[in-house]
Amino acid sequence: MKVLVTGADGQVGTEMVRLADDEFRVLGLARRDLDVTDRDMVARRLDAYEPDLLVNCAAYTAVDRAEDEPDLAYRVNADAVGWLGQACGARGIGMIHFSTDYVFDGSKHGAYVEDDTPNPLNVYGASKLEGENRLRAATDRHLILRIGWVFGRVGRGFVDTILRFAREREELTVVDDQVGAPTPADAIAGAVRSIAEHAAGLEDAWGTYHFSTVPVVSWCGFAREIVAMGMNCGVLPAMPRVRGIATDEWPSKATRPLNSCLCAVKLTACLGVAQSSWRGSLQQYLRELGRARGGADLCR
Repeated sequence: MKVLVTGADGQVGTEMVRLADDEFRVLGLARRDLDVTDRDMVARRLDAYEPDLLVNCAAYTAVDRAEDEPDLAYRVNADAVGWLGQACGARGIGMIHFSTDYVFDGSKHGAYVEDDTPNPLNVYGASKLEGENRLRAATDRHLILRIGWVFGRVGRGFVDTILRFAREREELTVVDDQVGAPTPADAIAGAVRSIAEHAAGLEDAWGTYHFSTVPVVSWCGFAREIVAMGMNCGVLPAMPRVRGIATDEWPSKATRPLNSCLCAVKLTACLGVAQSSWRGSLQQYLRELGRARGGADLCR
């Protein structure tokens, strides 16, 4: 299978490229190789590579900055998604696209299912929801995978931020009333490959799905896991205190949902993608950091 990956230098895109082999032939295009907001360039890349499947990992993900840059957020997360869908639809190419838990307002008790009504609280979530709608209008051969709380090897995400602060401070304050499931980028890429391998039988399974790992945790709980594992892996010299605070005690431009839990039952039932724990991926990432720092493999 030939797969074209946009945004290949991002967290999920990087992991998609790492999965490439003789059976899963991946061409990863970073932004410098393909600007998804350039419709002509999109068409040229699709015609040149002739993929069986396009996986769109390109996105505007700066949640707070999007409040000041709504036009750019919508251009990348909505306009470009619609154009990609139109180009794929015209060529008979299936498309997998990532959306977000932030399309919901977080007021539900329990995990969100695919049929729950979206109600985004911020520009980022609204732009991603509009991207979903544009893709649905552009082509029937699409699969939208909603994900949340992504962490991985590249970029400066939550894990790296907590590790940096943990080296600098004796106490960290982290929001404790927003709950969800940290989602490893490598787990997302593995799920996409599993879905892609069923591509021949996807005709009745295109649509919208939720992908999530376990267990559910707050941002503060996740930070405590990071710090504890970081100590075990020799990444941190000392363990700081991690104190939970309420969302309204943490200044941020964008409003975030308190409940980001996504129910992944449909994805398992329809496409056989089982849930896994995020703890294994976190430990592996911290183990790699420990080795890179010249320390022994202390993770246990």
